[in-house]
Amino acid sequence: KQIQFPFLTPYAFISLGLASMFEMIDHTTTNWIYIDHSSILNWLFYSFLSVGLSLFTISVAKNKLIIATNILLLIAAIISYSFFGKSMTLLFQVFISILLISQWWNRFNDWVFIIYPITGVLFTTYFGILLSSSGEQIWHLFIGPSGTISVLAFYSVLNRSRKKELISNY
Repeated sequence: KQIQFPFLTPYAFISLGLASMFEMIDHTTTNWIYIDHSSILNWLFYSFLSVGLSLFTISVAKNKLIIATNILLLIAAIISYSFFGKSMTLLFQVFISILLISQWWNRFNDWVFIIYPITGVLFTTYFGILLSSSGEQIWHLFIGPSGTISVLAFYSVLNRSRKKELISNY
């Protein structure tokens, strides 16, 4: 009942999985050493990450302006990589994440969701900054698990919501 467009959530998870796959394939081209570069695989990673986050947002949004804004931000994130690089794409992803956090918090109001902004936004950004500024590859090891934990937070919130819904029906 909490999800306006329930058919979108599986595609959101699939998109995040595809993003992860393209990131891993990209890393095989650099022998798993982080190199700040642009490539089609890196673009696919950021694009599918944007798609997944946007689909999560749209799946719970009831406001047409929020949905339209999210779609425009998604298009801008995908297109901006080619013209301005990943920094601009990351900026659009920040706005997508803000919409996502606000919509999911308003819809589910579940304390477990706080894991997403902490691990999926703060930790991955922090470790990414450390990696980029220091070049120390150890920080790369923390980015993937942080992102994975954030995806598990989405699953957990959805699962908990479903259980609450089943209990309230009795």
